[in-house]
Amino acid sequence: MAKEIKTYTAELFIKEKHNLGESPFYDARTKTLSWVDISEGKFFTLDQDGNKRVFSYGQKIGSAVPAEKPGTYLIAGTDGLYLENADGSKPLLIKNLSEYYKAWQRSNDVKADPKGRVWFGSSVDDDIHEASGNLFCLEKGRVTVKQADTKISNGLAWSSDRKKFYFSDTLQYAVFEYDYNLETGAISNRKVLFKPEEGRGMTDGMCIDSEDNLWVAFWGGSRIEERSTKDGSLLAVVNVPAKNVTSCCFMGDKLDTLFITSAATGQTGELDGCLFTCKVDVKGLECDYCRV
Repeated sequence: MAKEIKTYTAELFIKEKHNLGESPFYDARTKTLSWVDISEGKFFTLDQDGNKRVFSYGQKIGSAVPAEKPGTYLIAGTDGLYLENADGSKPLLIKNLSEYYKAWQRSNDVKADPKGRVWFGSSVDDDIHEASGNLFCLEKGRVTVKQADTKISNGLAWSSDRKKFYFSDTLQYAVFEYDYNLETGAISNRKVLFKPEEGRGMTDGMCIDSEDNLWVAFWGGSRIEERSTKDGSLLAVVNVPAKNVTSCCFMGDKLDTLFITSAATGQTGELDGCLFTCKVDVKGLECDYCRV
């Protein structure tokens, strides 16, 4: 007997359009949502009282990740990694990403691992060069390559027992599973957890819930899928009224609501590029914070 697939429908949260909305986070310590518009070079925060702030960087921003000090964020720009402080200062953590990126690449998805290390991917930023990049890690001022020869580095997640790492490479058309060493940050034994159904979109950003299942956004697929980390099987679908769904995270006091970003670039739908929410039947996990 086939297992029943749960179905949810996301609701509009903010109608403002983003060319390339990405990197949704919920800081449970301050009850603050944040996200970026990569192509516009803007970073947004929205606190529990509805106060919205916009920070412009004058360059494309791959991600903004909450840091160990509440109210502080690591910003992955095109030329460097910055620390956005509550007082508005922006010290550089890495001053020259050209040591790691080609001239036509930029930062893409970024997350902190359970030890606070910063994992960041590079991605081609034009339609001329073949998709290429690497997945890097910043720890104690040192950058290492964790996965070479990526295409588009996207979703990252770690299991609750800290023994597995999951990674979405959009143009390798797969979400991969690795063995993960918490103490050293080493990953090994890569294997495909699942591949998306052909013609129904590509895996983008993702998050993980308290039951160790992944919630994966689908670029070109108008949905998020809940996938088992045991065998990659499909457990649930969240239908989103936007074509290019880019990422999601859990938000709210109970961490049982998805906060969803999308992209308007190349689309003409009324809600393409907007932000959405969807209450689901499982709780998420508080995000890990960068220690820099």
